[in-house]
Amino acid sequence: MTMKAPLAERMRPKTLEDYVGQHHIIGPDAVLRNAIQQNQLPSMILWGPPGVGKTTLALLISELLDRPFFSLSAINSGVKDIRDVIEKAEKLRQFEQKQPILFIDEIHRFSKSQQDSLLGAVERGIITLIGATTENPSFEVISALLSRCQVYVLEHLSEQELIGILNKALETDPYLDKDRIRIKEHEALLRLSGGDARKLLNVFELVANAAADEAFLEITNEFVLKQVQQQMAIYDKAGEQHYDIISAFIKSIRGSDPNAAVYWLARMIEGGEDPSFIARRLLILASEDIGNANPNALLLANNCFQAVNVIGWPESRIILSQTVTYLASSAKSNAAYQAIDKAQALVKQTGDLSVPLHLRNAPTKLMKQLDYGKEYKYAHSYPGNFVEQEFMPDQISGSLLYDPGKNPSEEKLREKLRQQWKDKYGY
Repeated sequence: MTMKAPLAERMRPKTLEDYVGQHHIIGPDAVLRNAIQQNQLPSMILWGPPGVGKTTLALLISELLDRPFFSLSAINSGVKDIRDVIEKAEKLRQFEQKQPILFIDEIHRFSKSQQDSLLGAVERGIITLIGATTENPSFEVISALLSRCQVYVLEHLSEQELIGILNKALETDPYLDKDRIRIKEHEALLRLSGGDARKLLNVFELVANAAADEAFLEITNEFVLKQVQQQMAIYDKAGEQHYDIISAFIKSIRGSDPNAAVYWLARMIEGGEDPSFIARRLLILASEDIGNANPNALLLANNCFQAVNVIGWPESRIILSQTVTYLASSAKSNAAYQAIDKAQALVKQTGDLSVPLHLRNAPTKLMKQLDYGKEYKYAHSYPGNFVEQEFMPDQISGSLLYDPGKNPSEEKLREKLRQQWKDKYGY
């Protein structure tokens, strides 16, 4: 028995006229449409959210220009795979074949060395590169490669465009019985899709198949949610589930539970989350929730972020796991986070208070005559590199903003500050 392709694949547009959305780049007289029609296709990066048609657009371009098409996924491809494709492309050029297109999905997951391996082939015109990314290419694609590519930004599909895709699937797909199925409510389908057309069609097909034995199927929000909860564990990088998972992940680390933290990490990994996104959140957490209770946490989180971007996938999962379990097991403090919140609130309340004269810079003779810098005490000239003096504007002198947390590391800081400042700040 022949297995039918998923609905999302069956509904993949075959022509630019069937392609939904992105009129600003492929509509009549739009920049990319003109480049295609003139057969002057540059290497490019397609930047946009999931399910808006990046892969489909690359396939359509290849078919319209009758170009050989190679496809790699950054999730499971390495430098060797890239070199193999480039070698095949060079052989095609020797036989005077058309310049091939190399499509790389999720190019932001390639490490620097993997991206470097593309440079020569792009520069010499051996391939036309089309990279797809959900992340800002300014941060995720090396500058040398980015400078050789045009960046086209793909936009979220509108609600009406998504509903149009649903209606077209119901009307034209040979496996969906349009006489049996009626979509009464769209909200649940749209919310579960998170604006991702591929996910929208997958959920729609799941719901339709779940009630295949019913003589008549009326799709309501309640029916959709019931079927999806029973049959599908969704991790949506762009939708509500994305924020729920990352929230559970952060709260598990903050709550010092490494077992739960690494579980939610695995959920994100299996759901296709960008490892750089996870590493960035760990960097924030290292200061927000650990801070001076364990200064090494920020160092490890920063090294993790750097390593993830150098090593690439899938090995990065090990580095993420080490960092997550360490941060979850670490002592916790939000004192640094609270300190900057209090300081900003004080600034908003008191306005632009003058800098005390003894702290001002005095680069000119006039400033020195006005006592700028006068009576400033240079801390390194005193025992213990400390001397008591006023560093705040007079109006807010003695304001306690940094209150060390109740953990061994910060208790030592508190005792040192108490000895230095006596009763001034109430330590």
